[in-house]
Amino acid sequence: MDRTRPLTLLLAGVLAAGGLVALTPLAQAADTELARNGGFESGLDGWSCTAGSGAVVSAPVHGGTKALQATPAGSDNAKCSQTVTVKPNSTYALSGWVRGSYVYLGASGTGTTDVSAWTQSAPDWQRLATTFTTGASTTSVTIYTHGWYGTGAYTADDLSLLGPGGDPVQIPPTPTGLTAGSATSSSVTLTWPAVSGATSYKLYKDGAALATASGTSYTATGLTPSTSYSFQVSAVNSAGESAKSTAVTGTTTSGGGGNPGGSLPAHALVGYLHASFANGSGYTRMADVPDSWDVINLAFGEPTSVTSGDIRFSLCPATECPGVESAADFKAAIKAKQAAGKKVLISIGGQNGQVQLSTTAARDTFVSSVSKIIDEYGLDGLDIDFEGHSLSLQTGDTDFRNPTSPVIVNLISAVKTLKAKYGTKFVLTMAPETFFVQLGYQYYGSGPWGGQDPRAGAYLPVIHALRDDLTLLHVQDYNSGSIMGLDNQYHSMGGADFHIAMTDMLLTGFPVAGNTDRVFPALRPDQIAIGLPASTQAGNGYTTPAEVNKALDCLTKKQNCGSYQTHGTWPALRGLMTWSINWDRYNQGEFSRNFDAYFP
Repeated sequence: MDRTRPLTLLLAGVLAAGGLVALTPLAQAADTELARNGGFESGLDGWSCTAGSGAVVSAPVHGGTKALQATPAGSDNAKCSQTVTVKPNSTYALSGWVRGSYVYLGASGTGTTDVSAWTQSAPDWQRLATTFTTGASTTSVTIYTHGWYGTGAYTADDLSLLGPGGDPVQIPPTPTGLTAGSATSSSVTLTWPAVSGATSYKLYKDGAALATASGTSYTATGLTPSTSYSFQVSAVNSAGESAKSTAVTGTTTSGGGGNPGGSLPAHALVGYLHASFANGSGYTRMADVPDSWDVINLAFGEPTSVTSGDIRFSLCPATECPGVESAADFKAAIKAKQAAGKKVLISIGGQNGQVQLSTTAARDTFVSSVSKIIDEYGLDGLDIDFEGHSLSLQTGDTDFRNPTSPVIVNLISAVKTLKAKYGTKFVLTMAPETFFVQLGYQYYGSGPWGGQDPRAGAYLPVIHALRDDLTLLHVQDYNSGSIMGLDNQYHSMGGADFHIAMTDMLLTGFPVAGNTDRVFPALRPDQIAIGLPASTQAGNGYTTPAEVNKALDCLTKKQNCGSYQTHGTWPALRGLMTWSINWDRYNQGEFSRNFDAYFP
């Protein structure tokens, strides 16, 4: 997304990029280099980048062996900054080398007129430079570089601030007022007042380093339900780190009463059974589903109309599926699967089953009609496979933690009602597409200025509200466009890298639309399965067994990770999901046999 740039800004930018370099006076002999690690040879030491947008790369570089690369995302312009101590009433020269489109270099907090230089297009290294004079009481300024919304990554190197050095920076005071606020079964939100002189804060959990935060709040994720943790925070600047604050205790919730995973095995295989329709894969009777499958999702329950909420399910007609069993045999086979420890769910939606619960009447009809299907067939729970235009966010609905769009609010309410009706043994799974989940790292709904696809990230409020009731989330890592991971690089389906990056986002958590004050908390590894097509015919994004195993190796053992580095190791990752059981049988059981071999 790109915002309109005023003509005056463009003209100023042309002057900055073209003429200002020549007008910049040479620094005086007594001036010193004040920018810390301006060549990024020590990584991001001294620099803070918004929303994790910055990374150090070895190519391209202007000087030395390293450079900064930062990628704008959503409402974030990939700003990387550093606070520098200066003297009042003094003149400073700021310069640096950049590559990319719409790259800015500037200084703020000068006490006089804040300045910046920028270039509209720098396909090769281009020098930006400007000068400023500090105010009568200015003792520090912030120098920065940033890109522009909706543009690609930019590169910066050899950033310099020359001028008289300020008084030595003092280590900031110890933070006070640390508070452990809202908690889920796997996260605790921490807040604290700002500390004078601090440029960042370090968080500690049970005495061990946890994270670094640029603001005054942080959500600790990946925690264990019904567990108390001790948290502390310290203040940091270029002089060093303060003492740790007084410890506070944060306690996670119980997880909605019992383990929503029910009696699933430690590593489970989930598959969809084409029960209500036929396609090129052929019909598979319930009794003929191989024992490898631990969760069987009946595809699909569909609405009588998009907005009715009235969900219906029936077996495939004999004219379409010549081998279909009777309803009585189908129900008996379900009971036999359950006796063997398998779970059988009704999956609602699919590609053709658009469901929009836009009214409370539709919500209530959804609850009653889904309940009827569960009761009639003796099912274990519900799979939500809303696709297409089923979920979208209204303009102004910008906080996934407090959704206001009726289709979102009513779905959450309906599922909570079903969960309450059937109790702790109720199995709840979801199969969203990457567009509705991981894309939320960059874009959420129509965005702060409108114009974005309102479906972007629209599953996030549903997942978040139901995370304590959620048995499994198996995002469809197929039929997907390229998606940006937490490394701020785009990843494409079909290989281990895509599954590693997409799954790491769910197990690490991420700021929604780049907003570090709105972090989607990590889910537990036992709640996550990776969704893949069972064969090349089943959907775009087929991944060979060798690449599937690489992804599992990386996520569960931190081996065979390739270029993407995960933020943890999760041996309790629940397993794999596939579309579909039918396509796997058509493909001689390649997918299920590989799973059985990997998790014997």
